Amino acid sequence: MEIMRLVITGPVGAGKSTFIRSVSEIEVVDTDRAATDDTKLLKPKTTVAFDFGRLQFSPNMALHLYGTPGQSRFDFMWDILICKAHAYMILIPANRPSEFRYARRIINFMEQRAKIPMVIGLTHTDCPGAWFPENMSIALGYTNEKTRPPIITVNATKTGSVAQAVMVLVKQLMQECLV
Repeated sequence: MEIMRLVITGPVGAGKSTFIRSVSEIEVVDTDRAATDDTKLLKPKTTVAFDFGRLQFSPNMALHLYGTPGQSRFDFMWDILICKAHAYMILIPANRPSEFRYARRIINFMEQRAKIPMVIGLTHTDCPGAWFPENMSIALGYTNEKTRPPIITVNATKTGSVAQAVMVLVKQLMQECLV
């Protein structure tokens, strides 16, 4: 059986843990701990190592989903998780423009360590102040539509939305494999 390793990354509170819980066929392994810094303003607990879920994609392929911590003080985990990944998705809360620069930093970090397919997933698009995908693309530095990664909206609380996002990521991976 082939195993594809997919990393779900992004800023704190973007929906990474929820994303994995929405589609995992196993009980998600998580390392949530009480937030002790500014993170507690967003949520009471935060991931400190990684989340792990599994999804049977086909009879011969399983997807292992790894969620990274969102805080930069845990970026050593980003390094560990991305090194054997086949593809990754960065989740970005579209309603928090203060996080866009940090999201770009995460993308740069990942791109320096692995040349693998990537998809940008916009979360919280139904919240007040959410940016449109076209504006997010520019804010993240992707001005050329032909060379930017796919940008999709994702509701991490809805299994169907997360499943579609995973399909986009797997499709991106398959296209890269054919090139």
